[in-house]
Amino acid sequence: MTNGKLAVALISGGLDSMVSAALAREAGYRLLALSIDYNQRHQVELAAARRIAALLGAERHVVLPIDLSAFGGSALTADIAVPKTGVGTDIPVTYVPARNTIFLSLALGWGEAAGARDLFIGVNALDYSGYPDCRPEFIAAFEALADLATKAGVEGDRFRIHAPLQHMTKADIAREADRLGIDAGMSWSCYDPAPGSLHCGACDSCRLRAKGFAEAGLPDPTAYATTPAIG
Repeated sequence: MTNGKLAVALISGGLDSMVSAALAREAGYRLLALSIDYNQRHQVELAAARRIAALLGAERHVVLPIDLSAFGGSALTADIAVPKTGVGTDIPVTYVPARNTIFLSLALGWGEAAGARDLFIGVNALDYSGYPDCRPEFIAAFEALADLATKAGVEGDRFRIHAPLQHMTKADIAREADRLGIDAGMSWSCYDPAPGSLHCGACDSCRLRAKGFAEAGLPDPTAYATTPAIG
């Protein structure tokens, strides 16, 4: 049963955005799904995003092209090797400059145009690669910005940025996917896909994904080229 309210859900194709959007649906929102084709190295994630949007019954799914490879500055948008040595403590080169700021700005624009005042994004700040635009402070700041930057916000029709996975571990997220009854195998996490449509098993994203399923005590539905080291 829906509550009739529209929400814009950012769906990258990854497990986190899949669970975030599924939680929006569970809460009764009607979904507008937004995926960004930023000329990312792992274009295969957009096929996963299409599967997920269809699974969740999105009323409309927009795959918006915005070529961030024109700027570069990231292993996901330029000819820079994706690190395969394990999750470190520094912000890695897979960080795409201002990516979540850009994505949320686009979701905000669609939300204002469509009458949706709730935006869902699947960031989390526990088991992640240390990106600054996944932190709670960023989400709170963007929510304040949304009300300052829009006609709707100025007129009192305020926006809410939902980050329901913000304080979850990857294990928590894997358990939520299981509880929601959604097929986590439909999602794509790998930054550097291996031949044969396999997750590489060595990038940060693969390691964190595998770690989550292992710690949750759930079978990992992911096909890896090499078994991730999760110790």
